[in-house]
Amino acid sequence: MSTITSESVEILNDLIQINNDRIEGYRRAIEELEAGDSDLTTLFSSFIQESQQFKQELVTQVTSLGGSTDTGTTNSGKIYRVWMDVKAIFTGHDRKTVLENCEFGEDAAQKAYNMALATDSDLAVNLKEHVMRQQ
Repeated sequence: MSTITSESVEILNDLIQINNDRIEGYRRAIEELEAGDSDLTTLFSSFIQESQQFKQELVTQVTSLGGSTDTGTTNSGKIYRVWMDVKAIFTGHDRKTVLENCEFGEDAAQKAYNMALATDSDLAVNLKEHVMRQQ
């Protein structure tokens, strides 16, 4: 595998992990919601489906490049979910707290996509277009 190809696989695998973080983060957020927050349950479920779709698209790209797919989450994502649990103990499971935690996670996802699209990244043009669409 060429250096550019292996670097593209690494970048795409980072995005796979970020989408895994989103899936787990929104699952956790749904668990934290109160019974009257069905609107957020619906919204967060759609974000889970979106992330699953994005992940599958990225897996397809990694496979087409001859790479191996990462299946885990990022370390920062694991730390974030533990932080969410600790914060929920002290602040409760109110709607505002859940939304703030989700916003924090979305900011991290956007940062990862921005890094993948940075002008100095070794992502091939066709892959950059794919990543831009997901972003």
